[in-house]
Amino acid sequence: MLTHTEKRVIAAIQGDIEISARPYDKIAQDLGITTAELLEILEGLCERGVIRRFGATLRHQKSGFSANAMVAWQVPEEQIEAVGSTLAGFTQVSHCYRRNPQAEWPFNLYTMIHATSEAECHQIAADMATAVQVDTYSLLFSRRELKKTSMAYFADLK
Repeated sequence: MLTHTEKRVIAAIQGDIEISARPYDKIAQDLGITTAELLEILEGLCERGVIRRFGATLRHQKSGFSANAMVAWQVPEEQIEAVGSTLAGFTQVSHCYRRNPQAEWPFNLYTMIHATSEAECHQIAADMATAVQVDTYSLLFSRRELKKTSMAYFADLK
């Protein structure tokens, strides 16, 4: 069971969060609790598995990036952690994750890169490939954004 305050916290964090040095201060203030209380509630929700992932979404078009590509990598399984860590460290990468390969699609690591042109995406991917010594990869370019929304929970409690 979730408390009323926990539901209000969930409702407050699922939208855009103000860009500032201390973004949780404003959320806590709006909720009428201290920042320490907010962080304690968030930590508890994560520990209980209520919140499984807490992250940011890059609206690349609004950020000046006109090209983005999902790069699918074929990485030896024993190297996946090291390669993934290195690739995730590139500033052009917004997210990096592992998936199970399939017989018809043998790629097991994916990175989303953002750039100002498709040519720049290709160059970034080539630089990344050199850095991790992986030469089997494929770039999948986004052509049109069909959906970029998240579920809204407890919206009536905002």
